[in-house]
Amino acid sequence: MDAEEPSRTALATARARAYHQVADRPLILVDALAGPLLGVTDDELAASGEPAEDRIDSRARRLFFAARARFAEDRVAAAAAAGVRQVVVLGAGLDTFAHRNPHPGLRVFEVDHPATQAWKRERLAAAGIRRPETMTFVPVDFETDALATELAAAGFDRAAPAVFVWLGVVFYLSPEAAHDTLDYIACQARPVEVVFDYLRPAGTDAERARLRRRAERVAALGEPWHSLFTPEDIAAQLHGLGFTEVEDHSATELVAGYLDGPAEFDGAPPEALRASRLLRARR
Repeated sequence: MDAEEPSRTALATARARAYHQVADRPLILVDALAGPLLGVTDDELAASGEPAEDRIDSRARRLFFAARARFAEDRVAAAAAAGVRQVVVLGAGLDTFAHRNPHPGLRVFEVDHPATQAWKRERLAAAGIRRPETMTFVPVDFETDALATELAAAGFDRAAPAVFVWLGVVFYLSPEAAHDTLDYIACQARPVEVVFDYLRPAGTDAERARLRRRAERVAALGEPWHSLFTPEDIAAQLHGLGFTEVEDHSATELVAGYLDGPAEFDGAPPEALRASRLLRARR
């Protein structure tokens, strides 16, 4: 990403979440701050319509973005009810959970590139959205900074349970960097839980061609993919790190669960979602 600008993919994800609020019923994720953070009204979002690319694909990805965030927030709610008081949002982008946090005493540490966080701070100020006392920005440039060091400096307690939310990030990392982050999470005091999404390799020539086109689009934005995992491989890694519970969902399964059935997809799963999966691991 450009060191002077916010992540383009973070912007696209934020817009999808905002557009979900006006375009989709039933709502999977209720996020009244998504639009104001971007500086757009519901009327402006409705008038702008779908992106120029395939609208079915655009809607499918939008529903998945909403579903993965809803799943993560549901897991945070369950952890908070059990007494967990720390959440780390890795690659937070323009996520708004910290500002909608309904759990008293739950601290939210937002980790992201300094440029994205600086832009987010400007947008929060422009929208008049107050930063809650339970929220802490943790700027981390992974090329020069150590996650453990920066989180410790921000007041994160390694000796207390935590939930890590890591959405829309893993495929931009090398397999080694992804494994190192999972290793860091696994060493947190128990119980510790992580929710993240990843991309699996294609299984057919048609899927490979489609995945290649997607990869080329994000690479053109300066944010190329670096890793894909099979469900078996990522599960083996997690078990090797000591995680005892691993729950893995396809994107279509996840979305259909929140929509109470697959009818919204008009039959076969959308091609745009075939590679995407969401995983929860706990130890």
